[in-house]
Amino acid sequence: MDTLKSIWDFFQNDILGMAWLNRLIGSLLNALGLDVTKKIGGSVQFFIYDLIKIMVLLGILIFIISYIQSFFPPERTKKILGRFHGIGANIIAALLGTVTPFCSCSSIPLFIGFTSAGLPLGVTFSFLISSPMVDLGSLVLLMSIFGWKVAFIYVIVGLIIAVVGGTLIEKLHLENQVEEFIRNGKSIDIPQEKLRVKDRLKYAWEQVCGTAKKVFPYVIIGVGIGAVIHNWIPEDFIVKVLGGDNPFGVILATIAGVPMYADIFGTIPIAEALLGKGALLGVVLSFMMAVTTLSLPSMIMLRKAVKPKLLGVFIAICTIGIIIVGYAFNALQNILI
Repeated sequence: MDTLKSIWDFFQNDILGMAWLNRLIGSLLNALGLDVTKKIGGSVQFFIYDLIKIMVLLGILIFIISYIQSFFPPERTKKILGRFHGIGANIIAALLGTVTPFCSCSSIPLFIGFTSAGLPLGVTFSFLISSPMVDLGSLVLLMSIFGWKVAFIYVIVGLIIAVVGGTLIEKLHLENQVEEFIRNGKSIDIPQEKLRVKDRLKYAWEQVCGTAKKVFPYVIIGVGIGAVIHNWIPEDFIVKVLGGDNPFGVILATIAGVPMYADIFGTIPIAEALLGKGALLGVVLSFMMAVTTLSLPSMIMLRKAVKPKLLGVFIAICTIGIIIVGYAFNALQNILI
C-alpha cells in the first residue's frame, strides 16, 4: 500500500505538478544571485514555474482533447443529443460539454446553433453550463494542484449543476425567452467528411496553437496575480477575508469572479496562491466556477441570444449552485486535503 501511495505521490507531484521544475527554476535563480526566499525572488520563481507548467500541460491536454473532439463536430453532437429525452438528454449534454472549448464565450455560439436546430432549451443550457465549468483538462490540472479527491468531486458537482440547472430551465418552459432570430433560425445539416488519423492530428495541433494564442494573455495575468498573492499579500489578510472566520467568504468570492474573464487555466494560479495563503477550499473553487461560468463578457454575449428573464434565471441557478458547492467544500476541506 505504501508503494502505491509513493507512486501516486510521485505522479501527482513530479509528473502533474512538475515539482522538479519548481526546484530547477529555484536553483537557477539562486545561481543568478536572486534569493527565492525573498519576496521578489519568490515572485519570479512562482511566475516562471506556473507559466511554464500551465502552458505545457495546456498544450498536452488540448492536443488530446482536440483529437477526441474531432470525433464530435457540432452536427454529430446535435444528432447525439437529439436521440435522448428528459433528464437523460441533460446528462448527455453535460458530458458532451466536457470535450468542448474551455471558455464560456466559445460555448455560446454552439449553444445558439443547438437551440436554432430545435434541441430542447434545458438540454442546451446543460451543455452551456458544463462546457466552461468542467472539462477533461480541468480534471488533470486540478489534480496537479488540489489532489485527485478535489479534482474528481469538482467535476462531479460541476456536472450536477449543469444537469440540475438545465432540468430546471426545461421545467420552467422559458422557450419564449429565447430571441426570435434564434428560435426561427434553421440549422443546415452539413455532412461531415471522414477524417483520417493524419487529419485529426493536424486538427489537434491547430487547436493547440490557436487556443494557446488565445489563452496565453489570460494565463500571464492569472499567474501574475497569483505571484502577487503568493508573495506580497499578507497571509493574515487572506485568512481574514476568505478564511473560516468569514462566513460570507464563498459569496464574496463568487461575486468577485463575475467581472473577470478567463478560462480555468487562467484561474488556477490565482486559486493555488489563495489556497496557499489560507483561503478555504470552497471559497477558492467558488471563485473559479464564477469566473469560468458567469464572467461578464460571456453574459453580455448570452444576452444577445436570450431575453432578460431567461438570462436572470440562468445566472440565479448557477450562482446558487456555486455558493452551495462552495460551502459544501468548506465543510469537507479537512477530509479532502
